Amino acid sequence: MKILTPFKRIFRFYFDGFSNLSSWGRSIWIIILIKLFILFAIIRVFFMPDILKKDYKTDNERSRHVLENLTTSVSVTSELNSKL
Repeated sequence: MKILTPFKRIFRFYFDGFSNLSSWGRSIWIIILIKLFILFAIIRVFFMPDILKKDYKTDNERSRHVLENLTTSVSVTSELNSKL
């Protein structure tokens, strides 16, 4: 039970802080939350498609593709560094 006391104190600290915000502070936090929602939810859906899921049907095919791309780029980089 002593472990929960610090978590309760931290929660109470933030809860009291946010509940006692002025109207200016609340409006700023609302703007911040709306901007975060737009960045992570809406933009991700439209501009970051899941290419691996679209091009490959199974997890095994996806992992094989990623492994091949990671290992070939490392080997090419190490060959270039050894020639320098």
